[in-house]
This record gives sequence, C-alpha cells and structure tokens, in this order.
Amino acid sequence: MSKPRIFSGAQPTGNPHLGNYLGAFRNWVEQQEAYENYFCVVDLHAMTVPHDPQELRSNTRRLAALYIASGIDPERSTIFVQSQVSAHAEMTWLFNCITPINWLTDMIQYKEKAERQGENVGTGLLDYPVLMAADILLYQTDVVPVGEDQKQHLELTRDIANRFNHLFGSQEQPVFKLPEPLIRAEGKRVMSLTDGTKKMSKSDPSELSRINLLDSPEEITKKIKRCKTDPIRGLEFDNLERPECNNLLGLYQIFSGKTKQAVATECADMGWGQFKPLLTETLIEGLKPIRERYAEVVDTPGYLDTVLQQGSERAAEAANATLHQAKAAMGLLMP
Repeated sequence: MSKPRIFSGAQPTGNPHLGNYLGAFRNWVEQQEAYENYFCVVDLHAMTVPHDPQELRSNTRRLAALYIASGIDPERSTIFVQSQVSAHAEMTWLFNCITPINWLTDMIQYKEKAERQGENVGTGLLDYPVLMAADILLYQTDVVPVGEDQKQHLELTRDIANRFNHLFGSQEQPVFKLPEPLIRAEGKRVMSLTDGTKKMSKSDPSELSRINLLDSPEEITKKIKRCKTDPIRGLEFDNLERPECNNLLGLYQIFSGKTKQAVATECADMGWGQFKPLLTETLIEGLKPIRERYAEVVDTPGYLDTVLQQGSERAAEAANATLHQAKAAMGLLMP
C-alpha cells in the first residue's frame, strides 16, 4: 500500500530559528519514513508583504539548504521551490473564483497584518490563504503538519475543497481530498528569549530574542547569557508566573534528550548562573550538526540546484495531474 502523503512549507523570510526547527523541520525529519513527503519553500507567500528581490532569492536558497541540513533527505522527500511549479499560481486563480470574499476577510492573520500595513496592504495578503489551499490540495495531501496559529488556514483549505467538490465533483468521485492536521505538542511553541510570553519570531526587531539555526557558538553564548530570567532560585516547569523559566527548561529538555521529570529533578535547586552555561553548551552541541551539514550543502558546487530542479520536476508531475482534473471538472477546454 502507498504511504499517506504529507505537504508542508516555510516562508524564506529572515533567518530560520529554533522555533522553526522545533515546530516544523525536526518533525518533518522524524516522520520521513512514514509518509510520501513534499516540502516546499513557499517564496510566493513571502511576496505578500514588501520585500527585497535579492534578499528573497538569497533567503530561498538558504532555507532550502537548511531543509537538507536539518535532516530532510532528497532521496526520501521532494524538496522544491513553490514558484518553480506554476500549478500553484494557476490553481489559486481557480480557487479564487469559488471562494467567498468574507471567508478571507475573517481570517485572523489578515486582520492583524492588514492593520499594521494600513493603506499599503496588497491583495496578495488577503489572498494568502487561497494560495495556501492550492499548495496543499494540489498534492492530494492526506496530512498537513501545522502550528496552532495555522489551524484556521487549514480549516479554510478544507472548506475550499468541500466547496469545490460540491460544485464540480460528486460524493462518489470528489476532486480533492480533505487533509487532516498533524499538531505536535512538544516544542510546538518556542518563546522569545527576551519575553517568555511571546512566541519566538523572525519579525522581532531584537536579534537577542531568538537563536538562529546558523548562529555561531559565540552568538548562542551571548544570547543565552543576556536572555530574560527571574530572580527566583530553583527552576521549575509549568509555573505561569515564570514563563521564561518554563521556556528555557523546555529547550534544555528537548536538546538534552532527557525526560521532563529528569530535567525537573536535575534543575530543581539550580540558580541561573549554573543553568545558563549548561543550556548554552547543550544548544551549541545540538545545533552543531546542522551548521556543519549546511556548510557541506552550500559549498558543494551545483548540489543544491540539482536537488531543487529534481524536486520541482517531481512536484510538477503530481501537481499538474490534479490541476488537469480540476480544470476539466470546471469546464475549461482541455488541449
């Protein structure tokens, strides 16, 4: 029997950090054997806000290389760039024609970002969820790994698939599968190093708020040394009044490979002066293989380009088959 198909992607904006790794990349790697994998660099999504063209190209290559450096195997997973598979943009237009506008204006992320951008907000930001639906549904995806903040978008994807199937398919032969969410509890929300109540984010103006996957040991040391803590001796999980303590202990637990109970016992009587060096050393060692593999990928002439070309060819084959079926169902004249 064929494996269930999984699709996911990340935007090539800024430097990928611990939150991106623990919330996405690491999970993709661990699940490679269980699924038929499509992992995309969603560069078209990165254009929904003002961007620099040269930075977009550079960030796209860096993110693709980090996919591989994190452990995604091009032999077992299809790694590709969204804009290199034209079916994504074409399917988005077909979905636009059946998606009610109020479905999009009700999206929480659109409201938040539109408020920040003001009069300069582009149509692409409003239409972002439709493009996301096209990304997922083009591959007849069974499972989509998502964070809590993306659940609403996946629900919209299912709504669009249902609407399309109702209008142009049949109960016996639906055009699109309805994808299911895959949410991992552990490490799903990595918080800022400067404010334990806020999620670690590439958009935070302070570099001290996050640890990037390609940070040097010196940078990691500086960021942990300066990260926000509290004056209480003895470290503990799950105290709502100590969000930074819970966040830092969680990072130590994940990268040390120890159980939550083992970490709680080990650190129960520690002060921050004792714990911070321990966390620093653990993070440096944990991220070292990613930095080393990344250097190999980008320093091998032609390797990354070959991976992305082969990935886009495999992705296009699968996506175009679905696009052909959707166009025929909608009544478009097929060649």
